Amino acid sequence: MSTKPTIVLVHGFWGGAAHWAKVIVELDKRGYQSLYAVENPLTSLADDVARTQQMVEQVDGPVLLVGHSYGGAVLSAAGNLPNVIGLVYVAAFAPDTGESLASVSADYPTAGGGNVVPDSDGHLWIKQDKFHESFCQDLPADEGLVMAVTQRAPTGNTYGDEVTDPAWKHKPSYYQVSTEDRMIDPDNQRRMAARINPRKTVELASGHASLASQPVAIVDLIEDAVKDLQG
Repeated sequence: MSTKPTIVLVHGFWGGAAHWAKVIVELDKRGYQSLYAVENPLTSLADDVARTQQMVEQVDGPVLLVGHSYGGAVLSAAGNLPNVIGLVYVAAFAPDTGESLASVSADYPTAGGGNVVPDSDGHLWIKQDKFHESFCQDLPADEGLVMAVTQRAPTGNTYGDEVTDPAWKHKPSYYQVSTEDRMIDPDNQRRMAARINPRKTVELASGHASLASQPVAIVDLIEDAVKDLQG
């Protein structure tokens, strides 16, 4: 019987659980038999936290939470459940108490952020013809096209939803910085990483979608976290 923890993967804005496809395949190759990728509604931070916690609570045993982008905010708010043993942030937001995505990004505008537009129903989209250059410029164009067409738009209010008791203050954390990120400024990532005092920080020369462009390196970080937590 495997002694590895269950890995629960949490996606961010403009995508779904399938954004983790290459990470899932790599984890499976390395013997991780208990894997889940949450499909969050992206309707509010509270809704996404509730869905993630429902998934974690179905697991009988230790869970390592891994979040990409906005998924890091979900981790920060959802990760205080007792069976969560650690948090891995992948080019992700890590808000402090009382912070939202909007406030934590206020001083760090990005080129990709300028390509986000609202629709008449209050959802936020990345312009399809700007998606590849904004979100995943280091992926092949056809993969960027699929991501652009299948993107899942969050509701605009989610940007202002605040975290109250961030789990990174209580759980061991790990952080991956994307140095070519056009959606979350790399210096903002470094700033957030520094203040959560991660046990390990890794910098990758990747765009925002490092989970798709560098899945082996992401799984290396996950494995390092597992070994550290089990050591």
